[in-house]
Amino acid sequence: MLSADSYCDSPRFVRDVLGREPLFREGRSDGEASGETAHQKEAGTGVLSPGDQESWARNPRELTQPIRYPPGVIADSSDRIDQLTLPEPASLDADTALEAVRDATEHVFCFDGEQQRAGASAGLTTSPGAVDAIAFSGGVDSTLLAAACPEAALYVGGFEGSHDRQAATEVAAAMGRDLRVVEFTHETLVAAIPEVVAATGRTNPMDVAIAIPLYLVGQQAAADGADTLGVGQGADELFGGYAKMADPATDSRLESNTVRGAQRELVSGLSGQLERDVLTLRAASVEPWTPFLDDRLIAAALRLPGQLLATEDRHKIALRRVADPYVPAEARDAGKKAVQYGSYVSRELDRLARQAGYKRRIDDHVGKYIRSVVDDAGVTRPSLEEPSWGTFRGRTPEDSADPVWRLPVRTALSREFPSVSAPALSCADSRPLQIEFSPNRVMLTAHLNVSARRPLKHVCETQEL
Repeated sequence: MLSADSYCDSPRFVRDVLGREPLFREGRSDGEASGETAHQKEAGTGVLSPGDQESWARNPRELTQPIRYPPGVIADSSDRIDQLTLPEPASLDADTALEAVRDATEHVFCFDGEQQRAGASAGLTTSPGAVDAIAFSGGVDSTLLAAACPEAALYVGGFEGSHDRQAATEVAAAMGRDLRVVEFTHETLVAAIPEVVAATGRTNPMDVAIAIPLYLVGQQAAADGADTLGVGQGADELFGGYAKMADPATDSRLESNTVRGAQRELVSGLSGQLERDVLTLRAASVEPWTPFLDDRLIAAALRLPGQLLATEDRHKIALRRVADPYVPAEARDAGKKAVQYGSYVSRELDRLARQAGYKRRIDDHVGKYIRSVVDDAGVTRPSLEEPSWGTFRGRTPEDSADPVWRLPVRTALSREFPSVSAPALSCADSRPLQIEFSPNRVMLTAHLNVSARRPLKHVCETQEL
């Protein structure tokens, strides 16, 4: 996260564009920070000094008023603030793209026989040989991890009869591997709720239901002596694991109209998920190993044509082909089941909420139940603030004396694009904007109607690009 080069005379904070490592800065209760410039105050980056260990942290619980440091941001104390974006390379032909994914997979997972030394892999700090345990569901992602780590213990968590436990048992037997089952009960769920909320600061049912299985499996692995837990984060987004990616033009959950566009959209949104998962696993006393988020696999996946990502009846097409020599057919052909459903955690949280009197007719009944459990436990959760990051978020016109809000954009794009030299972009009568860069244009996504299922888009041509 820290770097120094010929372009600056002091260390800079650089957070990678996917947000693989959580990073937070200390806020100020009075809204001021010593030495903070007006631009830093607006951007939400504050004065981050590498020598001042109290101004930033990887864990929000170490700060008094933690504020998320945006992914892809480069900042230093001299008011230099830039933004990196995910590269947008053109797709390769199917055969070339598939071979690139195969080469990257063999290298990252060490199937080529060359064991990576810890820290040598771009985007990773652990080699397969150093992984103690695998979060195993019997799907193609976790089975590929298990194949790369033959000495690692395999763990599956879930309620009795759950999909994940059944699938993991079948695939582990096909691989000739022992499987350690982490039994979920209502008691373990209730005990885990305050822990994951304290770690992540989140109480919405979806995040909690995803985090609990990670926490309980990680906790058991740590109790058994494991330091590192292999997880498949990023595989679905990169390789087309979601059904909605097959026909994004008809799916209101996606802005994109193409399969490759959906891939980029979902990969660009990984930072929020990774923050939740990394903080959860560290709270369970294990360090995550996420090989699908290695730079080389990401670069190869981003060059895949749409037909190798997802179709109406097939998902993760390229990944399944590449995994074929290493995983049994039961895993290669397995369908996707999200962890919160495959473990029955979502189902049982709903049951617990109703048993506690939070009926389904009550709005957000599971969320209200979760917050009641946290309150009863007396747990203080970090109140994470979103930075008012100028490149992506800003004030509405009502907050400004100027009825037409002008957004100065100072950004360093990825090497695929030229730099942008502070063009003045304007829009009126809008809620906070999202800005998407591509060659020769800037796309503004303005949420003009909060009740609309899709925000409106407006494309602005600009001479500066």
